[in-house]
Amino acid sequence: MLALLSRIGLTRPELRAWAMYDWANSAFITTVVTVVFPLYYASVVAQDLPREVATSRFATATAVALSVVAVLSPVLGALSDRAGRIKLMLGSFAGLGVVATLGLATVGPGDWVWGLVLFGLGNVGVTGSIVFADALLRHIARDDELDRVSTAGYALGYLGGGLLLAAQLVLLLKPQWFGLADAGAASRVAFASVAVWWALFSVPLFRRIPEPVPEVNAARPPLSVRGVFSQLARTFGGLRKHREALLLLVAYLLYSDGIGTIIRLSTLYGTELGIGRGALIGTLLMTQVVGVPCAVLFGKAAGRVGVKNALMFSLAVYVGVTFLGYFMRTPLHFFALALLVGMVQGGSQALSRSLFAQMVPRDRAAEFFGLFSVFEKVTAVAGPLVFAATVELTGSSRQAVLSLLFFFVAGAAVLSRVNVDAGRRAAREAEAQSGWSGDGPVAPSPVPEHASDASRGG
Repeated sequence: MLALLSRIGLTRPELRAWAMYDWANSAFITTVVTVVFPLYYASVVAQDLPREVATSRFATATAVALSVVAVLSPVLGALSDRAGRIKLMLGSFAGLGVVATLGLATVGPGDWVWGLVLFGLGNVGVTGSIVFADALLRHIARDDELDRVSTAGYALGYLGGGLLLAAQLVLLLKPQWFGLADAGAASRVAFASVAVWWALFSVPLFRRIPEPVPEVNAARPPLSVRGVFSQLARTFGGLRKHREALLLLVAYLLYSDGIGTIIRLSTLYGTELGIGRGALIGTLLMTQVVGVPCAVLFGKAAGRVGVKNALMFSLAVYVGVTFLGYFMRTPLHFFALALLVGMVQGGSQALSRSLFAQMVPRDRAAEFFGLFSVFEKVTAVAGPLVFAATVELTGSSRQAVLSLLFFFVAGAAVLSRVNVDAGRRAAREAEAQSGWSGDGPVAPSPVPEHASDASRGG
């Protein structure tokens, strides 16, 4: 097992411990966000609501929950950087998510308000914790390791989420084998299993990774409330010194909108079109299986053709996914859509994370990833809201699916203008100016990005 982890880039204990948090929290993303809870919500929790209304309220609850994280992330990121409490913040959000997920086991027929409240709190927990987990990556991985470690984390996430989903699939299809009354009772057991899984496999991160020591000097005095907000103001103002990172954030804002909406609403959309529970769960399980090798391959491809080119390829695939989703009629269509998404989803998200990590100063990683989270959550808010509004206006989800095309095309257009090498240089210069001495691995000179990235002027 250690040999396998080393081959995909996890060569040190702290890297493996960090990647295990992707394994841990992906159970929530797979079971609660993507597959089991949307099915349980549509068939049991919101059984008295019209399907279009149920979809709209689910999308709205998602948007509200992610708005909370979008507001909190920059302030908490700045606070954790200055106080040296990244792991404390991560643990607090993860704890909230675990408790909320366990609470989903209490949600029964017609309890759509209570169910959506717990679902929202779980989303706050998982997305908030990921902000701080992403920030830790910058402290434990060298520049030449970031792409491999980030994609390896996503691969482990797919594997972990897929293994648990496979066990849950048996539970859901054959509940009587386990002494359960029906699939509804099996779903509630599945939610409890996610809470246990998430808590158990989060332990290695807290045991193996040391808390990054905050840099305190004349330019960055000790923590104070005023200091946190002053630092946050400087971060926003300092984005003009990190032009390439800002462009990447704008691009990510656009294309992540489409990706997030597909992840969160695909199961409800398939249910609305009449695709059966077994076909939906089996197909989405296949997505997890495909995602494991494809995420690793994306990391390897990025080393050959450049991170930006690999991302551009993934966005082209998503354009095809959008058209297929609009014309989808049968389970075979849903299978083809899920296969394409599984090929590019993990790689595109992992490379976006690692590329941004290379363009930000290490001593302000949590703070900048707080901004990254704002952009990510704004898109996660906008996508479901646009989807919900379109469904309300047209009475059909097909038009809402087609609207996602804009986000992928516009995101690719902005991404094409990002100069990766210039962004890396700006981050290293900012570290030197702040007097950052380094509390993690010494980073070698960054390997130049593919020639197409370096060809643009600074």
